[in-house]
Amino acid sequence: MKTSFVFSGSGGQGIMSAGITLAQTAMRMGKHATYLPEYGPQQRGGSAKCTVVISDEPIISPLPRRCDNLIAMNNLAFRRFEEDLKPGGILLTNASLVTDEVNRDDVTVIAAAVDDLALELGNAKAANIILLGILIGATDIVSKEAFAQSLEEKFKSKAPEVLALNLAALDKGIAIGQQHKA
Repeated sequence: MKTSFVFSGSGGQGIMSAGITLAQTAMRMGKHATYLPEYGPQQRGGSAKCTVVISDEPIISPLPRRCDNLIAMNNLAFRRFEEDLKPGGILLTNASLVTDEVNRDDVTVIAAAVDDLALELGNAKAANIILLGILIGATDIVSKEAFAQSLEEKFKSKAPEVLALNLAALDKGIAIGQQHKA
């Protein structure tokens, strides 16, 4: 099975971090994965997008024509990439910033106010991990355990509270995603 993901938003929203962590987790589980970042010259505030493809078989092209899953962290990203989502795909939006109406009835829409949820946990930077948790909960693309290992590896040099926050964000997201499981 091959599945593609487009993560989109602005620099500073953790788009690249989300994509690379998902790809690394898939590889940790013995799957094939590609990660292709695209971003403007700005580090914060500019457009950010990355494409991740995960497969049980070798991946020939890291760029699908249309993606199976679209993660939009803001309105601009939603408007720009909505049509790149295949019918039957999952559209996951940050409802804290994506306020445009979704006019498609051929996709599964999961809208969660992840910026607000991250602030409830104590740090706005955890929004991307909540989104990944939702994606994992809804699709089972990687296991919670493998993703938690990736987070432990990623944050091993940080204070223990940083890992604890991100694990809590993962759990919160997974719980939301499981409510939308196909």
